[in-house]
Amino acid sequence: MREDELATRLVEHYTAAYDDATVALEEPYDAEGRRGLVDVYVQLRTPERVDHVIELKSDAAVRRATGANELLRQFRRAERYFYEDPRHAVRPKLSRRGPAVHLLLFFAPTPTCVHHVATHARLYESIDVEARIGDVQAVRKVAFLTGLEGGPTELGFLSINGDVPFGSPAFRAAVPDGSRLAESLRGVDDDLIRFE
Repeated sequence: MREDELATRLVEHYTAAYDDATVALEEPYDAEGRRGLVDVYVQLRTPERVDHVIELKSDAAVRRATGANELLRQFRRAERYFYEDPRHAVRPKLSRRGPAVHLLLFFAPTPTCVHHVATHARLYESIDVEARIGDVQAVRKVAFLTGLEGGPTELGFLSINGDVPFGSPAFRAAVPDGSRLAESLRGVDDDLIRFE
């Protein structure tokens, strides 16, 4: 799957699942000359503002990258500088429950992406879930997209950093039967993916 296909599915998901979602593709940021783009930027009202800052990685991105460190540098750069741009500034709110910012690195559920993540699983698993943007609580998730075969509201993700490491029994149990992710996991060399 291409990144534009993934982005389209995310737009469909957020507009179907939330009445108040504002979705922007290739949202630019400029933090005093540190410029970049995030693939998808979503603002939700719950009733306080909650942001989803999403980096997408498809087969092409994984093949072009020199390795997992390069992909993680891109992800962390967006985390570091996106909110330094005054247009995106987020502030603490006493009425907000839970994180104000969700920093999401989503991989396509393809054999190429599964192979890449399996090869670098420990590195991706080491990304701390807890984060802060200034004084605001945030979370980081490194995950595979799931539910791409279904309707817009069925789109989800299966995180590999946090409580469910790649290849663990909980990870295996969470992979939807008959999904692209399940097929891709079966298609990768058994010596590379050792399920616990």
